[in-house]
Amino acid sequence: MKRFDYLTPVGFVLGSIIIVIGIISGSGLSGFRSFLDLTSFFIVTGGLCAAIFVSFPPKDLKKTPSVLKQAFIRKEDNVKDLVKTFVSLSDQARKQGLLSLDEQARVIKDPFLKKGLLLTIDGWDEETIRLVMDSEIAAMEERHRKGRRVLEKAGEFAPAWGMIGTLVGLVLMLKNLNDPGMLGPNMAVALLTTLYGSLLANMVFNPIAAKLEEKTESEIFTKQVMIEGIIGIQSGKNPRNLESQLVVFSSREEWRKLQNSQVNSKKDSVHEA
Repeated sequence: MKRFDYLTPVGFVLGSIIIVIGIISGSGLSGFRSFLDLTSFFIVTGGLCAAIFVSFPPKDLKKTPSVLKQAFIRKEDNVKDLVKTFVSLSDQARKQGLLSLDEQARVIKDPFLKKGLLLTIDGWDEETIRLVMDSEIAAMEERHRKGRRVLEKAGEFAPAWGMIGTLVGLVLMLKNLNDPGMLGPNMAVALLTTLYGSLLANMVFNPIAAKLEEKTESEIFTKQVMIEGIIGIQSGKNPRNLESQLVVFSSREEWRKLQNSQVNSKKDSVHEA
């Protein structure tokens, strides 16, 4: 089930409020205007857009709005409900055979789970099913990585263009040392471009990219649970045994512990050999 992720806008609003309060507490409302400069803003945003346009093809840039939208959507995957589903399917498969699951598989909305069940019904072996499903996960992870790449690069470019704006402001200031009236505006450009670039990187682009990466990890975890459930049905595992196995995955922390233990056991077996 997809829901609105209110924490994303709350984070933006909270960060903005803290910055505004910090400015006002130090200089009052009149001093707030000193932090608004169109020249600095255009240098950072214009340079950032130019760098992004050079770095990515149009097809990737067109996907950016839909990628950004995902930061405001929260998908709830209840592993406990997923375990109950697999226990029910496993019980039916043991009593009526794998072919009896065809009707349920056709109406399942999740394409990943649906594909895995159909492979099982078609009689594919465990190794092939796992290989196909793992390939699906790898392809999904790569798609998500490419979607985040624009935001991650924007997070890198924004501070750099802030520094470029600072250099522009310093050059203008040094060229007009004989004109005291120009020192203030040029110094403002020099400092505010760095501020704007850092704010865009650390309050917008990098946090959104981090949230999208976390959502990808959560989706991978859920799909790994699905693979174990599908393999359990394919191998004809007892529903209660399958439930006991999948309950371990009710938290991602338990899943990570299991993965680490499997990696360590493989290393130990290699050393023994």
